[in-house]
Amino acid sequence: MILVFGSLNIDLVAQVPVIPGPGRTVLAPSYQTHFGGKGANQAVAAARIAGPGRVRMAGRVGRDGFGDSAIKNLRANGVNTDLIVRADEPTGCAFITVDEAGENAITVASGANMTASAADVPAGLFGSDTVAVLQMEVPFAQAWEVARLTTSASGTVIWNLAPVPETMTAAMVTELLGVTDYLLLNEHEALDAAAAIGLASLDYEAAAADLARTGNLTCIVTAGAQGALALTAEGTRLHAPAPRITPVDTTGAGDTFVGAFAAMLSENVSLQIALEVSCEAAALKCLKPGAQAGMPIRGAIGSLA
Repeated sequence: MILVFGSLNIDLVAQVPVIPGPGRTVLAPSYQTHFGGKGANQAVAAARIAGPGRVRMAGRVGRDGFGDSAIKNLRANGVNTDLIVRADEPTGCAFITVDEAGENAITVASGANMTASAADVPAGLFGSDTVAVLQMEVPFAQAWEVARLTTSASGTVIWNLAPVPETMTAAMVTELLGVTDYLLLNEHEALDAAAAIGLASLDYEAAAADLARTGNLTCIVTAGAQGALALTAEGTRLHAPAPRITPVDTTGAGDTFVGAFAAMLSENVSLQIALEVSCEAAALKCLKPGAQAGMPIRGAIGSLA
């Protein structure tokens, strides 16, 4: 079972000529509403590849129309939503601007996500076949507890260190490394995490190697057009290239990678194949707008043909 514990949002997306800087206003002709939240994104990405009934989502939404829509959408994508709890706070909302090159800037109003609790997941659901997927858009202590429970049950923990908190401390990173099997991050997040615990890494590959060795885990860095790199605690280095594409919208590409990676781990494929499938899935997502709407189904991924 793939258990995703994390955020659920509604995304309001505007296409703009350029992403505005401080004090600047740009006009967009309209906006679109999409389903988002890193947790929900990763759950959908995993379910579209692993298949219906293989993914359970745990998190919180408000008692509002956005919450109704978010749950309905997850179910439509084959995600089990029995663990999603209604909170008094409003459903999380993300405000996204996308420029003509497909790059994005995102502001998130967390809402109900900040009330997510590890207690929402019954202890009996944790087992050796559990692949837990975590991010940084819900309270850290609650995500850590889900990771601890998974580890105690001999399950597998995938932690996507994104977004990096402004208040990330050395203790937080150390605690995270202690309950994680696969740490997934981008180049900047790798350097930030290494620096937080006093590792003077020269580049993101060195940072990944340092984090893998320090945490006795596998560290995977996504590097856009350069593909993905995996460093194990023993020093093994694996690389998967990224398909050459012209992106339409990169929103959700990282989450697609994480979800695809979780799906592959749940099928016990090799780390190399998991990297290759995840890179292809992330690239395919970039060809379509919207965080979840553009995520590929299993049949679209040539690596799985």
